[in-house]
Amino acid sequence: MTLVDGAARGAGAPAGPLRRNREFLLLWSGASMSFLAARVTTVAYPLIVLWHTGSPLAMSAVTTAALLPLLLVQLPAGALVDRWDRRRVMLVCEAGRVLVVGGVALSLAAGRVFVVHLAAAAFAEASLSVFYRLAERGAVRNLVHPDHLPAALAQNEARGRAAGLLGQPGGVLLHSLGRSFPFGFGALGYLLSLLSLLFIRKDFQTEETGRRDGSRLTGEVVEGMRWLWRQRFLRSALGYVAGTNVLFQMLALALIVRVKESGLSASALAVIVGIGGVGGLCGALAGGRVRRRMRQRTLLIGGAAAWALLIGAMALTAHPVLLGALYAGTGFVGAVFNVAAAVYQVSITPDAFQGRVAATATLIGSGTNALGSFAGGLLLAAWGALPTVRVIAAAMGVLALLAVLAPDLKREVTHEPAKGSE
Repeated sequence: MTLVDGAARGAGAPAGPLRRNREFLLLWSGASMSFLAARVTTVAYPLIVLWHTGSPLAMSAVTTAALLPLLLVQLPAGALVDRWDRRRVMLVCEAGRVLVVGGVALSLAAGRVFVVHLAAAAFAEASLSVFYRLAERGAVRNLVHPDHLPAALAQNEARGRAAGLLGQPGGVLLHSLGRSFPFGFGALGYLLSLLSLLFIRKDFQTEETGRRDGSRLTGEVVEGMRWLWRQRFLRSALGYVAGTNVLFQMLALALIVRVKESGLSASALAVIVGIGGVGGLCGALAGGRVRRRMRQRTLLIGGAAAWALLIGAMALTAHPVLLGALYAGTGFVGAVFNVAAAVYQVSITPDAFQGRVAATATLIGSGTNALGSFAGGLLLAAWGALPTVRVIAAAMGVLALLAVLAPDLKREVTHEPAKGSE
């Protein structure tokens, strides 16, 4: 097996450190504004609806509209991103989000608030976000030297963590200044991202990707899923990720109930989540270095074991700072794993399959979130927070044991595949 596609360009030593890679820095900085804008508007949609209508049902409808693209748009978007020019896809997405979010800002500034409009805008913005993120992930390895790919994806993970830390409180603050402000900020962020794309000179994909051979979209989606299914290590690892995502959705709910049952104020939850976010950011920054020293299978097993211990310790204290520190530990491990998983998936996937494989992987990972929330609600209603946290810790330990025993997780690929498939 050999290095191919974008990763093979400029074989030999990289031209310079990643911080001097103009093309990557433009993409990264523009995408940072895009991600921050998305975080701000995501928080603002339910706030606007709840404050204007006073209806939790209306708030839920708009929130659901924003989540639906993760399930409905993901797979066709992956195939289309592989078929189309990635740069054009990203430009169209940013232009579309400027129009959609800017339209919401103008409507709110004029004093007009319509739940149907907000739901449609949330769905459209989230759909464009799906296309943008898939195209951006595939573009990265064509803009950096293969030696720099782990560091580049680690910086992308750190960017996402930082956007979450700043975007959520930022969205609330901007909403308090004026209900149109979060969406005005969002439109500006998307516009800056669009402008950064215009200054990038390198191609976002190899010549053979983006070809149009008249094949049906469904067939292309299935082709990508088949390629992923043949990667025995990757498909088993995705099953493991789906299981951990279920448990973390349960944990997020359990922490809220734990705070309430302990008689603490809502500000205590903000402390816990804030400290946890810092842990995730630190993990993202360290992810590239950790990944170079550990195999993917070791990270899977060690991560689940560390999660089991950290979550189990959460059942032993109700102090917000201690809970936050433990939550930060889980975030650190999760961020390191996300970096390693992204490097592995992007490295072994041929450029022509990047969109479809990433879309399928995201669908598998995020598709379990609703199950986790539902199961967590049932357990919390039946047992309360402490027993639920203990069950989550035990289940995470079981996942670690299954990872040790799983034969397919011993088949890790350490080199990139040839063009096309395996």
